[in-house]
Amino acid sequence: MENLDVMVLRKLREWRLQGLRAMLVTVVRTWGSSPRPVGSIMALSEQGLVVGSVSGGCIEDDLIDRHTRAYAQSPQAEGASRHEHTIPSGPPAFVKYGISADEAHRFGLPCGGTLELMLEFDPDAASLGQLIEALEHGQLMQRRVRLADGVVSLLAADAPAELTVADGVLSNTFGPEYRMLLIGAGQLTEYLATMALFSGFAVTVCDPREEYRSTWRVPGARVVSDMPDDVVRSFAPDRRSCVVALTHDPKLDDLALLEALDSEAFYVGGIGSRRNNEARRARMIEHFDQTEASLARLRGPIGIYIGSKTPPEIAVSVMAEILAVKNGVTLPRDMAVAQAKNEREKPHNDPGAQVCGLPRRAA
Repeated sequence: MENLDVMVLRKLREWRLQGLRAMLVTVVRTWGSSPRPVGSIMALSEQGLVVGSVSGGCIEDDLIDRHTRAYAQSPQAEGASRHEHTIPSGPPAFVKYGISADEAHRFGLPCGGTLELMLEFDPDAASLGQLIEALEHGQLMQRRVRLADGVVSLLAADAPAELTVADGVLSNTFGPEYRMLLIGAGQLTEYLATMALFSGFAVTVCDPREEYRSTWRVPGARVVSDMPDDVVRSFAPDRRSCVVALTHDPKLDDLALLEALDSEAFYVGGIGSRRNNEARRARMIEHFDQTEASLARLRGPIGIYIGSKTPPEIAVSVMAEILAVKNGVTLPRDMAVAQAKNEREKPHNDPGAQVCGLPRRAA
């Protein structure tokens, strides 16, 4: 599954090229709890089709009812509605939901939640195409909308930025999809790749071993057969990339991890027990002139501690840690696999054992 923003923009462009009227809806401000963050987008066609989301569904339903005929199933229903069932023309418009407690409850917003949306009517297909092409080539882009007339300009961006509304212009930054490179094509990789795909990552799987590649069963992931360290170099990890080694084979994992550590990848980690990870670090220091400082970014044992035993459970653990790092969440120390296992192995006093005492005398 591709990046959600790219999916929304691509479908919106497709509708416009077909001659359909459509709107792009952007979350521009929130107060209190909100189901979707600022900058989230959705697209709505004149037929009532929706891709993306700005809430849990109720606000989408209201927008469909206001601006399409999807819910006008009969003349009686259409006559009873107070909405025109059409997408307006002209400059962008703003609408707020959840202003009162009753309205927040009606639209399924969390308690105290309010959000403001910007509605862009009939975005230009050519401009959307330029934005999509830039994102597909890995370029971070800023899309600027002039509020007076809806004119859009596109600029290459150097770093992610929060959505802003200033001086009559709304600026929203769109990033290329996140990428994941997995070393090894075993069973654990299949589960992790599946989770990464539905989380919006573009997944590449590298395994030079034909016996593993030949049984790969996950569609949507690109599978390559070159040596892992060469693949890491050609993959060119950036700040929206992660590299995970899963073969348990030092000949395949170690060099790939070292290449990844020289990149801007936001996450670099290798599968293995506490003992195997300590051995990996020792090898890298002894044979590859690494230091504790140069290996500081190397994660292992990877994942968060959830008591996982099976490949799908381990994949959940690893994916959770990757998403936490991606989203800038600092996890509690006791959720780290090594820390949690070390704590659980500490000896505890046996409440039934005698700690200190004298033998009782016979009466």
